Amino acid sequence: MKDILKKGFEALKIEYDEIMLDRFKLYYELLIDYNKKVNLTAITEKNDVAVKHFLDSVSLLGVCDVDKDVRMIDVGTGAGFPGLPLKIARGDIKLTLADSLNKRVEFLKLCVNELGLLDVECIHSRAEELAHKQEHREMYDFAVSRAVANMATLSEYCIPFLKVGAKFAAFKGPSANDELALAKNAIATLGGANACIKAVNIADYDLSHSIILVDKITNTAPKYPRSGNKPLNKPI
Repeated sequence: MKDILKKGFEALKIEYDEIMLDRFKLYYELLIDYNKKVNLTAITEKNDVAVKHFLDSVSLLGVCDVDKDVRMIDVGTGAGFPGLPLKIARGDIKLTLADSLNKRVEFLKLCVNELGLLDVECIHSRAEELAHKQEHREMYDFAVSRAVANMATLSEYCIPFLKVGAKFAAFKGPSANDELALAKNAIATLGGANACIKAVNIADYDLSHSIILVDKITNTAPKYPRSGNKPLNKPI
Protein backbone atom coordinates (compact mmCIF):
# COMPACT_ATOMS: atom_id res chain seq x y z
CA MET A 1 0.00 0.00 0.00
CA LYS A 2 2.74 2.46 0.90
CA ASP A 3 4.44 2.05 -2.49
CA ILE A 4 1.16 2.71 -4.31
CA LEU A 5 0.53 5.81 -2.21
CA LYS A 6 4.06 7.11 -2.73
CA LYS A 7 3.78 6.77 -6.50
CA GLY A 8 0.35 8.38 -6.50
CA PHE A 9 1.44 11.28 -4.32
CA GLU A 10 4.43 11.89 -6.56
CA ALA A 11 2.17 11.91 -9.65
CA LEU A 12 -0.12 14.42 -7.95
CA LYS A 13 2.88 16.43 -6.66
CA ILE A 14 1.78 15.98 -3.05
CA GLU A 15 4.44 16.00 -0.34
CA TYR A 16 4.43 13.04 2.02
CA ASP A 17 6.38 11.52 4.90
CA GLU A 18 6.39 8.26 6.85
CA ILE A 19 3.96 9.58 9.46
CA MET A 20 1.41 10.28 6.72
CA LEU A 21 1.91 6.86 5.15
CA ASP A 22 1.54 5.14 8.53
CA ARG A 23 -1.72 7.01 9.15
CA PHE A 24 -3.14 5.85 5.84
CA LYS A 25 -2.17 2.27 6.70
CA LEU A 26 -3.90 2.53 10.09
CA TYR A 27 -6.95 4.18 8.49
CA TYR A 28 -7.20 1.19 6.15
CA GLU A 29 -6.99 -1.27 9.05
CA LEU A 30 -9.69 0.59 11.00
CA LEU A 31 -11.91 0.77 7.92
CA ILE A 32 -11.70 -2.96 7.21
CA ASP A 33 -12.26 -3.93 10.83
CA TYR A 34 -15.28 -1.64 11.28
CA ASN A 35 -16.67 -2.65 7.90
CA LYS A 36 -17.30 -6.14 9.32
CA LYS A 37 -20.12 -4.77 11.48
CA VAL A 38 -21.20 -1.60 9.65
CA ASN A 39 -21.36 -1.38 5.85
CA LEU A 40 -18.94 1.42 5.04
CA THR A 41 -17.51 0.38 1.68
CA ALA A 42 -17.72 -2.37 -0.92
CA ILE A 43 -14.08 -1.71 -1.79
CA THR A 44 -11.93 -3.63 0.69
CA GLU A 45 -8.85 -4.96 -1.13
CA LYS A 46 -5.80 -3.07 0.13
CA ASN A 47 -4.52 -1.77 -3.22
CA ASP A 48 -8.03 -0.82 -4.36
CA VAL A 49 -8.61 1.19 -1.19
CA ALA A 50 -5.27 2.93 -1.67
CA VAL A 51 -6.18 4.01 -5.21
CA LYS A 52 -9.98 4.31 -5.30
CA HIS A 53 -10.46 5.86 -1.86
CA PHE A 54 -7.20 7.41 -0.66
CA LEU A 55 -5.60 8.71 -3.87
CA ASP A 56 -9.01 9.56 -5.28
CA SER A 57 -9.73 11.74 -2.24
CA VAL A 58 -6.41 13.58 -2.11
CA SER A 59 -6.42 14.19 -5.87
CA LEU A 60 -8.11 17.52 -5.12
CA LEU A 61 -4.72 18.79 -3.98
CA GLY A 62 -3.31 17.99 -7.41
CA VAL A 63 -5.84 20.07 -9.35
CA CYS A 64 -6.69 22.92 -6.99
CA ASP A 65 -4.82 25.21 -4.61
CA VAL A 66 -6.07 24.67 -1.06
CA ASP A 67 -4.85 27.49 1.15
CA LYS A 68 -3.20 26.83 4.48
CA ASP A 69 -5.48 26.54 7.55
CA VAL A 70 -8.71 26.48 5.52
CA ARG A 71 -11.92 25.53 7.28
CA MET A 72 -13.36 22.63 5.25
CA ILE A 73 -16.60 20.66 5.49
CA ASP A 74 -17.15 17.23 3.94
CA VAL A 75 -20.88 16.82 3.33
CA GLY A 76 -22.23 13.26 3.42
CA THR A 77 -18.76 11.98 4.19
CA GLY A 78 -19.69 8.32 4.73
CA ALA A 79 -16.52 6.48 5.73
CA GLY A 80 -14.59 9.76 5.64
CA PHE A 81 -14.02 10.29 1.92
CA PRO A 82 -12.70 12.65 0.75
CA GLY A 83 -12.31 14.63 3.99
CA LEU A 84 -10.18 12.35 6.14
CA PRO A 85 -7.56 11.55 3.48
CA LEU A 86 -7.31 15.27 2.74
CA LYS A 87 -6.77 15.94 6.45
CA ILE A 88 -4.12 13.22 6.69
CA ALA A 89 -2.33 14.71 3.69
CA ARG A 90 -2.74 18.29 4.90
CA GLY A 91 -2.76 18.44 8.68
CA ASP A 92 -3.37 22.21 8.71
CA ILE A 93 -6.93 21.80 7.35
CA LYS A 94 -9.61 22.47 9.97
CA LEU A 95 -12.11 19.76 9.08
CA THR A 96 -15.77 19.11 9.75
CA LEU A 97 -17.12 15.68 8.76
CA ALA A 98 -20.91 15.56 8.48
CA ASP A 99 -23.06 12.48 7.87
CA SER A 100 -26.69 11.54 8.44
CA LEU A 101 -25.96 8.03 9.82
CA ASN A 102 -24.70 7.92 13.41
CA LYS A 103 -22.95 4.56 12.98
CA ARG A 104 -20.70 6.13 10.37
CA VAL A 105 -20.08 9.17 12.57
CA GLU A 106 -18.98 6.88 15.42
CA PHE A 107 -16.50 5.26 13.04
CA LEU A 108 -15.17 8.68 12.06
CA LYS A 109 -14.69 9.65 15.71
CA LEU A 110 -12.76 6.41 16.26
CA CYS A 111 -10.52 7.17 13.29
CA VAL A 112 -9.82 10.73 14.38
CA ASN A 113 -8.84 9.51 17.84
CA GLU A 114 -6.72 6.57 16.68
CA LEU A 115 -4.97 8.60 13.98
CA GLY A 116 -4.19 11.41 16.42
CA LEU A 117 -5.75 14.11 14.24
CA LEU A 118 -6.43 17.60 15.60
CA ASP A 119 -9.02 20.17 14.52
CA VAL A 120 -11.54 17.60 13.26
CA GLU A 121 -15.24 17.74 14.18
CA CYS A 122 -17.55 14.79 13.43
CA ILE A 123 -21.24 15.71 13.26
CA HIS A 124 -24.32 13.51 12.99
CA SER A 125 -26.74 15.63 10.95
CA ARG A 126 -28.51 15.97 7.64
CA ALA A 127 -26.92 18.64 5.46
CA GLU A 128 -30.19 20.50 4.90
CA GLU A 129 -30.56 20.94 8.68
CA LEU A 130 -26.92 21.65 9.55
CA ALA A 131 -26.60 24.36 6.90
CA HIS A 132 -29.24 26.45 8.68
CA LYS A 133 -27.34 26.50 11.98
CA GLN A 134 -25.59 29.79 12.62
CA GLU A 135 -22.26 28.23 13.55
CA HIS A 136 -22.08 26.42 10.19
CA ARG A 137 -23.95 28.59 7.70
CA GLU A 138 -21.58 30.43 5.34
CA MET A 139 -18.67 29.72 7.70
CA TYR A 140 -16.43 27.50 5.55
CA ASP A 141 -13.63 28.20 3.07
CA PHE A 142 -14.09 24.87 1.28
CA ALA A 143 -16.88 22.32 0.91
CA VAL A 144 -16.21 18.87 -0.55
CA SER A 145 -18.47 15.95 -1.33
CA ARG A 146 -18.09 12.61 -3.08
CA ALA A 147 -20.72 10.28 -4.55
CA VAL A 148 -23.65 11.77 -2.63
CA ALA A 149 -26.15 13.09 -5.20
CA ASN A 150 -26.49 14.72 -8.63
CA MET A 151 -24.74 18.07 -9.02
CA ALA A 152 -27.87 20.22 -8.71
CA THR A 153 -28.92 18.53 -5.47
CA LEU A 154 -25.38 18.48 -4.15
CA SER A 155 -25.00 22.21 -4.79
CA GLU A 156 -28.02 22.93 -2.61
CA TYR A 157 -26.58 20.78 0.16
CA CYS A 158 -23.08 22.27 0.02
CA ILE A 159 -23.00 25.87 -1.22
CA PRO A 160 -24.94 27.29 1.79
CA PHE A 161 -22.03 26.26 4.04
CA LEU A 162 -19.59 28.48 2.15
CA LYS A 163 -18.42 32.00 2.77
CA VAL A 164 -18.39 34.39 -0.18
CA GLY A 165 -15.03 33.82 -1.84
CA ALA A 166 -14.95 30.14 -0.87
CA LYS A 167 -14.94 27.09 -3.13
CA PHE A 168 -17.01 23.91 -3.57
CA ALA A 169 -15.44 20.70 -4.95
CA ALA A 170 -17.72 17.88 -6.11
CA PHE A 171 -16.03 14.56 -6.91
CA LYS A 172 -17.71 13.07 -9.98
CA GLY A 173 -17.38 10.26 -12.47
CA PRO A 174 -17.93 10.19 -16.24
CA SER A 175 -21.27 12.03 -16.00
CA ALA A 176 -19.66 15.29 -14.80
CA ASN A 177 -20.33 17.27 -17.99
CA ASP A 178 -23.99 16.27 -18.15
CA GLU A 179 -24.52 16.88 -14.43
CA LEU A 180 -22.94 20.32 -14.61
CA ALA A 181 -25.10 21.31 -17.58
CA LEU A 182 -28.23 20.42 -15.59
CA ALA A 183 -26.97 22.16 -12.44
CA LYS A 184 -26.13 25.61 -13.83
CA ASN A 185 -29.38 27.17 -12.66
CA ALA A 186 -29.02 25.69 -9.17
CA ILE A 187 -25.42 26.87 -8.85
CA ALA A 188 -26.30 30.43 -9.88
CA THR A 189 -29.39 30.53 -7.64
CA LEU A 190 -27.35 29.43 -4.62
CA GLY A 191 -24.64 32.06 -5.15
CA GLY A 192 -22.13 30.02 -7.13
CA ALA A 193 -20.32 30.81 -10.37
CA ASN A 194 -17.29 29.98 -12.52
CA ALA A 195 -17.94 26.25 -12.49
CA CYS A 196 -15.23 24.22 -14.19
CA ILE A 197 -14.32 20.56 -14.53
CA LYS A 198 -10.87 19.24 -13.67
CA ALA A 199 -9.97 15.78 -14.97
CA VAL A 200 -7.99 13.49 -12.66
CA ASN A 201 -5.93 10.69 -14.16
CA ILE A 202 -3.06 8.82 -12.55
CA ALA A 203 -0.98 6.75 -14.95
CA ASP A 204 -0.71 3.01 -14.26
CA TYR A 205 -3.70 3.09 -11.89
CA ASP A 206 -7.39 2.64 -12.51
CA LEU A 207 -8.16 6.15 -11.37
CA SER A 208 -9.98 8.45 -13.73
CA HIS A 209 -12.60 10.91 -12.58
CA SER A 210 -13.54 14.57 -12.57
CA ILE A 211 -13.77 17.23 -9.90
CA ILE A 212 -16.25 20.04 -10.47
CA LEU A 213 -15.06 23.27 -8.86
CA VAL A 214 -17.46 26.12 -8.09
CA ASP A 215 -16.72 29.58 -6.64
CA LYS A 216 -19.11 31.15 -4.11
CA ILE A 217 -19.61 34.77 -5.23
CA THR A 218 -22.76 35.92 -3.41
CA ASN A 219 -24.63 34.96 -0.24
CA THR A 220 -27.14 32.13 -0.41
CA ALA A 221 -30.80 33.07 0.06
CA PRO A 222 -32.03 32.11 3.58
CA LYS A 223 -34.56 29.58 2.29
CA TYR A 224 -31.83 27.28 0.96
CA PRO A 225 -31.23 24.44 1.47
CA ARG A 226 -34.87 23.44 1.47
CA SER A 227 -36.09 20.98 4.08
CA GLY A 228 -36.81 17.28 3.73
CA ASN A 229 -36.09 15.62 0.41
CA LYS A 230 -36.88 18.65 -1.74
CA PRO A 231 -33.28 19.15 -2.91
CA LEU A 232 -33.24 15.53 -4.07
CA ASN A 233 -36.77 15.18 -5.45
CA LYS A 234 -37.16 18.68 -6.91
CA PRO A 235 -33.72 20.11 -7.78
CA ILE A 236 -33.59 23.86 -8.41
